[in-house]
Amino acid sequence: MIKVLFFARVRDQVGCNELEVELPDTVSNVGAFTDLLKSRNQACRDALSNPNILVAVNQEMASSQTTVEDGDEIAYFPPVTGG
Repeated sequence: MIKVLFFARVRDQVGCNELEVELPDTVSNVGAFTDLLKSRNQACRDALSNPNILVAVNQEMASSQTTVEDGDEIAYFPPVTGG
């Protein structure tokens, strides 16, 4: 099971703070996991299609090629801006 967290604008677009998602055997990296979420839900598709969305796996910044395993925590959030 993967714990998925959504923050800030992404949370608002998806409509929830977190999900638990069963990790299929065919999914082994962040990119494939994100595609899975987008295929299951229009709100996820809309929120996660932005190429600037940041992803962390187990609280470490990740890329689409970062490996995911059962029990991981994946967080999606918009780019951080300063001011």
